[in-house]
Amino acid sequence: MNLFIAVWSILYALLPVTGTHAGTPAVHNAPFIKVVFVTDRRADDPDSDTLFYNTRKLRWSDFRGQPSRSGSSGAVAFTSFAYDGSSLLKKDTLRITLRLQVFFVRSASWVRPGIMDNYALAHEQLHFDITWLVVQRFKQKILHLPLTKEDYDSMIQYEYLESFREMNRLQDAYDEETRHSLNTQAQREWADKIARELKSFNS
Repeated sequence: MNLFIAVWSILYALLPVTGTHAGTPAVHNAPFIKVVFVTDRRADDPDSDTLFYNTRKLRWSDFRGQPSRSGSSGAVAFTSFAYDGSSLLKKDTLRITLRLQVFFVRSASWVRPGIMDNYALAHEQLHFDITWLVVQRFKQKILHLPLTKEDYDSMIQYEYLESFREMNRLQDAYDEETRHSLNTQAQREWADKIARELKSFNS
């Protein structure tokens, strides 16, 4: 099962992409726009509450929250993504740098005693992988947007919110179709599907 950090992520998205050159008029005069993505790949810090994707795979020791007293879920992986950005006008090109964070929050993630096997952990890892996949899709959408110098910021924010909704839909569909991993055939199908699409982004 997966939960999401809607408030934190949306606040990140609503931060304006700020220019490092003074004044809006310079931005309006930029005839070309180039978008560059930078992914947060900070090393794992055991004392931090946040684990960033691509640092390593999840471990049961990362699930540090208290299990819910209600519901039938055996574990919850709290994953989400966010971005902030900056812009730089150089000659005739406006360079927009978007810093992406795909993360797992340890204090909000939990597991019940007695289910900590590799199969269950793989189910939770796939929630993290799905979040990463949505971010790859988000990047492609941004790269294919007809961004304008007047409205690029709001266009990027809109696509972020759409991707956030897409992430929620995918995570819900994953848990529903796999019955929270109890349907082993569906679990294999989801794992194969996500792996294939992630591979396509890396090729």
